[in-house]
Amino acid sequence: MNLTSLKFLGNLRRENNQFAVIGLGRFGRAVCSSLHKMGYEVLGTDIDEKLVTQALTQKIASHAIQLDSTEPEALKEAGIFEMDTVIVAIGNYLQESIITTLNVKEAGVKNVIAKASSEIHGKLLKRVGADRVVFPEHEAGCALAETLTKPAILDRFELDPENSIVEVLVPKEFHDKTLADLNLRSRYGISILAVCSGEKFMTNPAPGQKLKEGSIMIVIGGNKDIEKLPI
Repeated sequence: MNLTSLKFLGNLRRENNQFAVIGLGRFGRAVCSSLHKMGYEVLGTDIDEKLVTQALTQKIASHAIQLDSTEPEALKEAGIFEMDTVIVAIGNYLQESIITTLNVKEAGVKNVIAKASSEIHGKLLKRVGADRVVFPEHEAGCALAETLTKPAILDRFELDPENSIVEVLVPKEFHDKTLADLNLRSRYGISILAVCSGEKFMTNPAPGQKLKEGSIMIVIGGNKDIEKLPI
């Protein structure tokens, strides 16, 4: 089970079918490409004609157009205000990012996600109505630090700031013991969603399921409880 990209994409509402990504830098292109591969309708926009042409050439979006997102009329004509979710990926241009976020939120877009380049930037985006603010560089740095210090944790999906689903290697202490023997819910406050059996994952494993050192288990629980695991 690969949880890659779920930290951001997994939090997008499942009922959403149409997305607009404003800003086609590295982050914006990555979001466009991932959503497009998942089969969603994605409109990419940027003020830079070269970036729009690249998006069309690389086919990372359903449509891509050049526009100035600080102009409400341009956004309206492009159909941005009709989208289920708008991702404002203009992280490095503070004024343009804030004005764009304000424009789409005031127009009634229900789900607006904005990229921030700093804590102050993030606070301002929240003030003008962003439903969610993301810090890609910060999140990537935290993920790298965790990988270096806790190599047994292969991936993490944050449900909220306090709870996560993690893909983790079974530690030596759990080897050849059943889930009933380990009683993880009582001892650690966590639950096992799935365990690896050969090349396949077994969901909702039975209490008699034995764990093998070095195999993979998918765990859900509070971050503080997950940290208590002997990994």
